[in-house]
Amino acid sequence: MTSALRLAGVSVRLADADILHEIDLALDARTVAVIGDNGSGKSTLARLIGGLVRPTRGHVEVFGLDAVKDAAALRRRVAIVFSNPDAQIIMPTVSEDVAFSLRADRLPRADRDARVVGALERFGLADLADRPAYELSGGQKQLLALCGAFIRQPDLVIADEPTAFLDGRNAHLVSGHLLADTGHRLLVVTHDLALAARCDVAVRMHEGRVVQVGEATGVVDAHAASWRC
Repeated sequence: MTSALRLAGVSVRLADADILHEIDLALDARTVAVIGDNGSGKSTLARLIGGLVRPTRGHVEVFGLDAVKDAAALRRRVAIVFSNPDAQIIMPTVSEDVAFSLRADRLPRADRDARVVGALERFGLADLADRPAYELSGGQKQLLALCGAFIRQPDLVIADEPTAFLDGRNAHLVSGHLLADTGHRLLVVTHDLALAARCDVAVRMHEGRVVQVGEATGVVDAHAASWRC
């Protein structure tokens, strides 16, 4: 059986620097955390899986799709959330921004509007539907970015440091939405070890290499212990 996420002999070289070295991974867990120090290659790994970065060598496969050859099909099944929601919010108001995520589906207006209303309610943004997006707090903006991602009903959500700039309450809300079992898989790059430990599996990166893969709490504990060495 083919793994949902599979990397075989993957290396990445960007701007004359080797970022990833001979990565071999096969992942089937519903929720996967990617942890490691700054510069360890975590974000590049996530972008590979999302089809945003091409491997210099090797092969990346997601749900049986080649991340390079089948990039267009992959984009329809994957949603990506970044640490800075301002980079993802495009439209003037909250409801318009969420609706923009459905543009490729070409739904009848009534169906689109119903999807938007349901998504806003799910993420606690219904009362802000007509609010200018730029007026939202940082936590509300990240919830809006999540709302725009999840309304597409993706098979895989890739979140790169989604709680990096949030206070405790909003980090808890965002984590809860990401981890909730709504039929999607999750790959989350994070320095938040509490969030990582709530995932099923963790991948630990060091200097562009995968150094540990396994049950999340064990990998998180090993990473934390490495700071004390």
